[in-house]
Amino acid sequence: MKRLAITAGIALALATQTATAQTVQKFSASKANEYGIAYSLPVTVIDVTIETETTVSEPGEFYKYARRYFNINDPITSASTRVDVRSITIDTHGESNPDERYLVSFKPGYTPFMMIDNNGMPLAINTESLFTPDKATMPEPMDAQPTPLETPAARQAMSEEIMQSQSTAKRAELVAAQIFALRQSRNDLITGQADQMPPDGKSMELILNNINAQEAALMAMFIGTTRKSTDVVTLSYTPGGDKDSESRRILARISATRGIVPADDLSGAPVYLTLNVTDRPAMPVDPKGKTIVIPRDAFIYTMPGKVDVNVEYNGTSLAEASVEMAQFGIRYGLKPNMFTDKKAPAYAVFDPSTGAIVELGTVQ
Repeated sequence: MKRLAITAGIALALATQTATAQTVQKFSASKANEYGIAYSLPVTVIDVTIETETTVSEPGEFYKYARRYFNINDPITSASTRVDVRSITIDTHGESNPDERYLVSFKPGYTPFMMIDNNGMPLAINTESLFTPDKATMPEPMDAQPTPLETPAARQAMSEEIMQSQSTAKRAELVAAQIFALRQSRNDLITGQADQMPPDGKSMELILNNINAQEAALMAMFIGTTRKSTDVVTLSYTPGGDKDSESRRILARISATRGIVPADDLSGAPVYLTLNVTDRPAMPVDPKGKTIVIPRDAFIYTMPGKVDVNVEYNGTSLAEASVEMAQFGIRYGLKPNMFTDKKAPAYAVFDPSTGAIVELGTVQ
């Protein structure tokens, strides 16, 4: 799978995406670290995964004779490559925000601990049960399958006379004759008129499959070949969070012959991303409507905003999603002493994509 990394709206490069397993460490607040644990909140990244299909067509050696021998009027007459979009999938993930680093200090008592990932982002406090966000099912890239001319049956179908002939017209005539002979052999087997019939159904199936493969290889010399493969490319974009909307930002382009190319490569048609913030959370208020001030020593977490994401290509919307994003939300805090209460210590579980609390309760 390929990834086109995009940071601050600038397309950087096409690169191979390597999946790295998330590592999680358990950090305890103790006297050794003065009961303090450092962590980072995430910034939410939008991942747009595009599956493209590449179709490569090649003319057969005898395409000029396709009509004469087989009454085929539309053989492939020239080599071509075409790239089409098969699917687009929208997802998100969290990355450590260097501007959102904090240190939470706990008081001695119940010894709290935090589960922190390899990017320094908190996953849980006082519990090892972690939250795994639902992820979209991603397509897998698929290599092109061999054409009929690249199979062992193609070599079996070529007689010595065909290979030695120097005349294209004569070779076409011999190949056409071989195709008609194969068809006659298949018909004789099916109707039971062959001189030597297979001993059982399995043998019959093997022989018929081989005849079909040879015929397909020889016919490809007249009608041409088409091979299809798919590529899966992920475009990653991190919006700043200061705007309520972004309209038709060019993530990348799709070339009709080369597939995904960078946004500044004008050989391709643009892939547009549009963002629309639908909800920015407000600071909590007390019963009198007064904003509740974050405690000075609070454990800071995210209350994310909600964003509608739309991906458009060739004038058509191909994917839409409503996602939560950290940078369109606010920061709030929990009092650290709730996690050190000896009688009823609290626990919390966080969404690694947004830094939001997904579960808050009392340790049993």
